[in-house]
Amino acid sequence: MRDYVEIGVGREARRTYDLNQISLVPTRRTRSSKDVDTSWHIDAYTFDVPFVSAPTDALATPEFVIEMGKQGGLGVINAEGLWGRHEDLEGAIARVTENFGDLSTLQELHAAPLNEELLAERIAQVRDSGVTVAVRVSPQHARELAPVVIKAGAELLFIHGTLISAEHVQTGGEPLNLKEFIGSLDTPVIAGGVADYTTALHLMRAGAAGIIVGSGVNTNPETVGIDIPMATTIADVAAARRDYLDETGGRYVHVLADGDIFTSADIAKAIACGADGVVLGPVLARAAEAGGKGWYWPSTAGHPRFPRGIIEPVGVAGALLGTDASGADASGTAEDASATSLEVVLHGPSNEPLGELNLVGGLKRAMAKCGYTDLKSFQKVGLAVR
Repeated sequence: MRDYVEIGVGREARRTYDLNQISLVPTRRTRSSKDVDTSWHIDAYTFDVPFVSAPTDALATPEFVIEMGKQGGLGVINAEGLWGRHEDLEGAIARVTENFGDLSTLQELHAAPLNEELLAERIAQVRDSGVTVAVRVSPQHARELAPVVIKAGAELLFIHGTLISAEHVQTGGEPLNLKEFIGSLDTPVIAGGVADYTTALHLMRAGAAGIIVGSGVNTNPETVGIDIPMATTIADVAAARRDYLDETGGRYVHVLADGDIFTSADIAKAIACGADGVVLGPVLARAAEAGGKGWYWPSTAGHPRFPRGIIEPVGVAGALLGTDASGADASGTAEDASATSLEVVLHGPSNEPLGELNLVGGLKRAMAKCGYTDLKSFQKVGLAVR
């Protein structure tokens, strides 16, 4: 039963929950973490771990995307970022970090024209490495960019904004009907972010192979008043997936959680709420292979008129500086933060106790402590509200 409270005369609001408000409930049986299988399958593609990197230049250099694939996850390229705008990609990213979070520098770099040939060359570089190629386009530019990135080698297409609908309408332009658009593509589409059951169900009916829940790390709460309660929303979208599975007689749509995920515990709780995988942002930014070298910003930070993201250094514990996972002041520098390999971030070994290194090991231990050995069954674990 949904819980509604009266916030004033004639006005009600639903009570919802963030991931940090819930906890897992162990069962009487535990398992060995060595017996846990974290593999994830979507369409024809299989990954050792259910981790997807956020589509931002703060992470996705060609080196990072290739290494993410080698470590068992999926790296996502932002087609509208700096890859196709600057020949010297490393130099462009360095300008962002050298200016200590000055958004005007990032906006200036994003204002450069998009060179589709350069973008295609860099996507082909990733394709030639043998890892699965995933590329993100915005709903606003999906129509013109999707054919370009698919021709260049994209195997999974992310149509990704901070919030998305099944039909994008803009004055002076032709509406983007995702059902028609996705149906015209041979490439599987993962669409998001969504914030409610109805939108998720519409996108499933439009043909999306995966749905992204949430909108990552951004300033939407401060700028447009939208703050997605991730635990509740993941559960709502998982319910839409179940209803769509019944409606279609067996078509399963994957759910990816993107927001409030900074530790292995957050990953475990997102999957326990119903996610099949997670989108990781700042927690990967400390990896030596990450483009920002210890700095993180979302793709929305480069918007020319209304940026909804901050460029921030990541602390030595993996969290954005200011607070760590416990809410205490974080310390360290971006230079310190970038000294860890992506392999250690994902697979360890870890020398810190807050769940921000060896993310795979943390997830496996959470599953094992609760008595589960695969991701799908772990979605049935008991939950408690704190």
